[in-house]
Amino acid sequence: MHTLTSRLLLVEDTPDLALWLGTALRQSGAEVAFARDGDEALALLRDGDAFDAVLLDLNLPGRDGLSVLQELRESGNAVPVMILTARASVPDRVLGLNLGADDYLPKPFDLSELEARLHALLRRPGRIKSARLRLGPLELERESGQVTLNQQVLALTPRETAALRVLLEHPGRAVGKEALHRAVFSDEAAELEAVEVLIHRLRKKLDTASRPPDPPAPTVSTIRGLGYLLTLKDAKRAA
Repeated sequence: MHTLTSRLLLVEDTPDLALWLGTALRQSGAEVAFARDGDEALALLRDGDAFDAVLLDLNLPGRDGLSVLQELRESGNAVPVMILTARASVPDRVLGLNLGADDYLPKPFDLSELEARLHALLRRPGRIKSARLRLGPLELERESGQVTLNQQVLALTPRETAALRVLLEHPGRAVGKEALHRAVFSDEAAELEAVEVLIHRLRKKLDTASRPPDPPAPTVSTIRGLGYLLTLKDAKRAA
């Protein structure tokens, strides 16, 4: 998996296991967001383009993993799903695969096998995404995380880059404050208001780097009650 840049959702309710696995996957080059139960996972998975793959435990509080998987597929979301569970019986595996899982790895598992399976899963036809995310003159390189605006490198912090990536992955749609918080601060005890500060800094950097008479410039708009939307504004009007 270290040769691919991927954004993963880890759905696991055991804190120690989630921390260990999330840390290991990040060291392998992946971005990892966390969900502790089925409802939180489905909230993050409303748009399958936000994640390259999902690692899904079956024994979750409330809505279990099979229910999450079933609702995901019935909604038309085709994001790759790998089931990780101690329920390794043949009937459980068959049921999970029939409901739309792409792979099944019983616990306990070896980390190297998990990485190899993810690597193979993400290389399947139709799974590899464009190397760049783009909106007008704004580009983000998936592998390096480098951001350019009008072909000039834009200096962003890792959190600013992570927030921008989420916004670029949802073209034309507002991203809620809670969704951005989970994606950027998922493993930290940050207040929800931290998203407002982060977006303010990102907006300021985008606006400062946009120079008239450049092409329409990217900016982050606040949509009351919905969240944040990355759009292009008319540079001439803004001047």
